[in-house]
Amino acid sequence: MRMTPTFAFVVAAALTVDVTTPLAAAPSGPEPVEIAQDNGVLKAVLIRPEGAGPFPAVIGLHGCEGLLGRNGTLETRYRDWAEHLIKAGFVVLYPDSYGSRGLGSQCAIRRRAIRTDHERVADANAARHWLRAQPYVKADHVTLLGWETGGVTALWTVRRRTTPSKDDKTDFRSAVALYPGCRRLDNAAWSARVPTLILIGAADDRTSAQVCQRMVAGTRGRSAGTSIVVYLGTYHDFDHPDLPLQVRGGYAFAVDSSGKIHTGTNPAARADALRRVPQWLAR
Repeated sequence: MRMTPTFAFVVAAALTVDVTTPLAAAPSGPEPVEIAQDNGVLKAVLIRPEGAGPFPAVIGLHGCEGLLGRNGTLETRYRDWAEHLIKAGFVVLYPDSYGSRGLGSQCAIRRRAIRTDHERVADANAARHWLRAQPYVKADHVTLLGWETGGVTALWTVRRRTTPSKDDKTDFRSAVALYPGCRRLDNAAWSARVPTLILIGAADDRTSAQVCQRMVAGTRGRSAGTSIVVYLGTYHDFDHPDLPLQVRGGYAFAVDSSGKIHTGTNPAARADALRRVPQWLAR
């Protein structure tokens, strides 16, 4: 059945959901795991709810800064999202695509050795196969959630194939991409084979909301259910739990090619994302 993409435009200032109350610590602390691949070992961080399960699972794909902070622990954004997702009943697995290959932040690099449409897609699929083999995971309910370059990878990973794969029977259940760069995907006539949601700020000057809107519009009649939510007056990293609005430089890619972008929390857009994403992934 053909699905028509849905557009939703949210005025962030009008949202009033309160997410200022801290969450309780995750029932299971971050646990390092290693996933065997043909070309080496993929390191990842696993966080589980209490109980034997089986639980639905989320694979979280980090952005260009990488997965871990300077102290070697999960970056604040990913720890925060894991707490919310575990509270909603998900197992969370974060593959460390850069750290596994001895790399740091890739934000300032134009020609990246770890590509969003190749190596990182392989990482996402390896993580899915690993999760499906775990007794506490619902094998038919593994989903994708990506931020920025990780969001780009999520979109490449669930792109509709010209020739169906034998692996499609155990495919991802759904996907969410937060502020992905959509230009190459749009040029490649992207469409999704599983329900896919994109969340992005209208004022994002790191990745273009207009290009993502055009890409989603172009999927009409040839894609699984695809929706995009554009938050008015909202910049990059809007979902971060505590990031004052600021201008940062040194980015290899920016909408105006200056290398400078605005980045910071938008409480209303963040609250909507924290509500909307678990609902989408639970489908």
